[in-house]
Amino acid sequence: MNPGMATSPIPALGKDLVGLEFLSQEQLLIILDTAEPFKEISERRIKKVPVLRGKTIVNLFLEASTRTRVSFEFAEKRLSADTVNISETGSSVIKGETLLDTARNLEAMRIDMVVMRHGSSGAAQFLADRIPSNVINAGDGRHEHPTQGLLDLLTMRDHYDRIKGLKVCIVGDILHSRVARSNIYGLFKLGAAVGVCAPKTLLPSGISDLGVNVFRRIEEAIEWADVLNVLRLQLERMKDGYVPSLREYNRIWGVTTRRLDSAPQDLLILHPGPMNRGVEIDSDVADGPHSVILNQVTNGVAVRMAVLYLLAGGQPDSAEAAKAEAEV
Repeated sequence: MNPGMATSPIPALGKDLVGLEFLSQEQLLIILDTAEPFKEISERRIKKVPVLRGKTIVNLFLEASTRTRVSFEFAEKRLSADTVNISETGSSVIKGETLLDTARNLEAMRIDMVVMRHGSSGAAQFLADRIPSNVINAGDGRHEHPTQGLLDLLTMRDHYDRIKGLKVCIVGDILHSRVARSNIYGLFKLGAAVGVCAPKTLLPSGISDLGVNVFRRIEEAIEWADVLNVLRLQLERMKDGYVPSLREYNRIWGVTTRRLDSAPQDLLILHPGPMNRGVEIDSDVADGPHSVILNQVTNGVAVRMAVLYLLAGGQPDSAEAAKAEAEV
C-alpha cells in the first residue's frame, strides 16, 4: 500500500472537487496544510514520490489552457501517476460525441481520475454525478476554478502567515471570471474581507449579494486593500461594448506603479495569468518587488498534488511521510 493511503478511506474532500463554494473552512485548511510538505518535492533533484503509483489520470481539457494543464500534469507525474492528455481538437468531441459518452468510454478503460476543463458552467458537476472516477474541476465556464482559488489562498498565506483579517480586492473582468468566484468563496470562509473593482459592465448583477465591497474606482480599491488579485480582460468571451478600448481601460482601471505609489501600504500583487500587459496590469508591476505571480505558479503544483493525494484517499496527517518516500 502506498504511504499515507487509507485501506477504506473516507477522503477529506469526498469524491470530487468541483468548487470551493460548498467546502468547509476545515476542508480548505486541510488542502492548504497538505500542500505544504509537497512544495519541497519540486525542489529536489529527482522530483518524484510513489504516492499515486498505479493510478491513471485523464486530463480532459476541452478549452484552451497552458498553466493549469501543465501544472496538473507536473503534479500527477511527481506523484508517479500514469497520465493521459486529451484536448478538444484531439478528441471525438469535434465529431459530435457527447461529454458523457467520452467519459464513459474512458471509464471503460479503467481510469481513476478525470481532471476536466470545459467551457460550460456546471460541466464538472454533471460529469461527477455520472461517473465513479474522481472528478477535479480545472475550470468550467464562468462557474469556478477551485485549484486556482486554492493556490491564490496558499500564496497569500505564505506571505502574511494568515488569511483571516486580510483585505483582498479582485480587480478586472469579474463578469466572466471563474477565478473570482472561487477566490470569493475561499477568502470569505477563511475570514478575509473581499472587495471587487471593475467597470459596471464587467460586474455580474447581484455581485454585492455575495457580501463583497464594490469599488467603482481603482484608486479606492488600492487605498483599501492589502492584496490585489488582478484579472485579465477575457477578450475571447466579449462580443462588444464592455470597455471603450484597451488603452482606455488601462488609463482608468489599470494597475500601474504610479497608482500603487499612492497606496498607504505595500500591496501584494497576484494575477492568475495569462496577463495582458499594458492593459489590466503594467509590466513594471507584474515584474516588480510586490508581485508574487510566479510564486502562484509554483504553489499551483503543490496545491494540485495535495488535491490529487487527498481525493485518492491520502490522509492529511500522513502527507509528510508520503513526501519522504523515495522513488525506487
